[in-house]
Amino acid sequence: MHSEDIHKTAFRTHQGLFEFLVMPFGLTNAPATFQALMNHILQRFLRRFVLVFFDDILIYSSSWAEHLQHIHLVLQTLADHSLFLKRSKCSFAASSVAYLGHVISAAGAAMDEDKIRAVLSWPVPRTLRAVHEFLGLAGYYRRFIKDYGATAAPLTKLLRKEGFR
Repeated sequence: MHSEDIHKTAFRTHQGLFEFLVMPFGLTNAPATFQALMNHILQRFLRRFVLVFFDDILIYSSSWAEHLQHIHLVLQTLADHSLFLKRSKCSFAASSVAYLGHVISAAGAAMDEDKIRAVLSWPVPRTLRAVHEFLGLAGYYRRFIKDYGATAAPLTKLLRKEGFR
């Protein structure tokens, strides 16, 4: 957080006045601001060997030697910007990793097994909102669902005016 913005986070309690020195995620724009920061800091690595979603950083490489270089570059860049990782939340040199509802490995990306079970066991939608929720989940994974458009068409028709009764 910029020092000139710290006063904007001030709040008072019976123990006195307090100010945040780092941006708390409770502020309205905090997630977008943090994502922009991460994109800016890691920009030269993005889609070359790094994916980032908030504080989830995925480093991928073609070889072990390359991977060690990539890890070093990312960790050094984060440290240069006073950003540090919590070791207990890190996983290094994994052959596959769960990331944003996918399992990513040398073979490519696949749906996470938990998400497959969620789609298969989803209750029959009985409200318009439930149809939206299911289509939102299934649509996120459309690339893994054969003939998704045709399969989802009957539910999509329900979203039209007078489509759901």
